[in-house]
Amino acid sequence: MNHSKRHSDILRLLQQDGTVSIADLARELDVSLETVRRDIKPLTTSGAVVKMHGAVALASSVGEAPFEKRMRENSDAKKAIAMAVAATIRDGDSIMLDTGTTTSYLARELLGHRQLTVVTNSSDIARTLSTVNGNRVYMAGGELRSDNGAAFGVSAIEFISHFTVGHAVITTGAIDAGIGIMDYDLEEAEFARAVVSRGRRAIVVTDHSKFGRQGLVRVCAFDALTDLFTEKAPPRDISTALKAAGVNVTLAG
Repeated sequence: MNHSKRHSDILRLLQQDGTVSIADLARELDVSLETVRRDIKPLTTSGAVVKMHGAVALASSVGEAPFEKRMRENSDAKKAIAMAVAATIRDGDSIMLDTGTTTSYLARELLGHRQLTVVTNSSDIARTLSTVNGNRVYMAGGELRSDNGAAFGVSAIEFISHFTVGHAVITTGAIDAGIGIMDYDLEEAEFARAVVSRGRRAIVVTDHSKFGRQGLVRVCAFDALTDLFTEKAPPRDISTALKAAGVNVTLAG
């Protein structure tokens, strides 16, 4: 692969995934770390790319809200997962969604549905699905976080405890074979745990990058779930644990 071709591929990967580590670029391009560093130097000099803590990002993305950056990361996988979940939801169904980029993509896929009852703590999801197609949307209250426009805490959990829905859908920050579903934020983990308990179906949506990670807080064990939607097969240890817990794994795309 020549020098200019790698420049194009680096920019394409950054457009697709947002911030990308130097190590991931080297792996994707099948070159050494030193080659990647040489390749990004003219891109940083020209101002097209910004280097930060062992990673690079498009200069145009620096200053974006964190949630908007995450929406662009692995976006193709998240869209495919959202489409797969939406195909299992019918007009008139009830659904509870926690805040997350994949659930936000799911909300957009549900714009073709009618007469949904939606419960969420996400202002993005509420805004997407309210006032269209006869939907009823209930949003948990409380102070909205500046990074993702979502409500957390005791009042949000108490609010959703009044509902029982057909489909309870959560995102996750990490999935460990021995521990289960995990997250890095206590309030987000507590809210997700509450969501899982309110659905006849309890669904986790996640791209493959979360497999094998350990978060800070446990959300739930695998046996609290009915379904997991992802775009690539989980590693063997996680697949074995999911199967033992009776979780149906759906591969999107």
